[in-house]
Amino acid sequence: MKLSRPARRVLLVVHVVASAGWLGLTLGLLALGATAATTASPVTVEASVRGMKLFADWLLLPLAFLTLASGLVLALGTPWGLARHRWVFTKFWLTLATATATVFALRPGVDAAVAAVAAGGPLPDAGEVLFGPVVSLSAYVFMTVISVLKPWGPTRHGRRLRARAGAAGRGQGARTAGV
Repeated sequence: MKLSRPARRVLLVVHVVASAGWLGLTLGLLALGATAATTASPVTVEASVRGMKLFADWLLLPLAFLTLASGLVLALGTPWGLARHRWVFTKFWLTLATATATVFALRPGVDAAVAAVAAGGPLPDAGEVLFGPVVSLSAYVFMTVISVLKPWGPTRHGRRLRARAGAAGRGQGARTAGV
């Protein structure tokens, strides 16, 4: 599948906006989690974890899945490919891992914190509201860095494809040179 230039550009904008939104939302979750973990005010703790739940329930998963889907279509529809370059392959697996961790760790941690605080108890564990955003934010910053720098070169599969394309190009040149 090869994306047309306008389709690639639109998809690239969608991917960058969704990714930046996911990163910014995670930074907001970290700020709310840090507030909940460090304040002595039960009202502030409850407001912070309820804010986290609102973000986690309504924004986190749509942005995660939009980032994953748009990145996958871009990888498959452009010469970058999904498994041709190590940085693309790394971003794909990290995005999949962080989206999965959002579903199975971050959201349940926020839900547990909200349930405990809503029942009148203290925040059960600061890690419930801090660990997920810290890990996610670290992963998103790392993915942003490798998107900009594009380190590491091609994968083994990418090198094979490049070698085949080079050999085909040299073979085509030799055939046309003799005509």
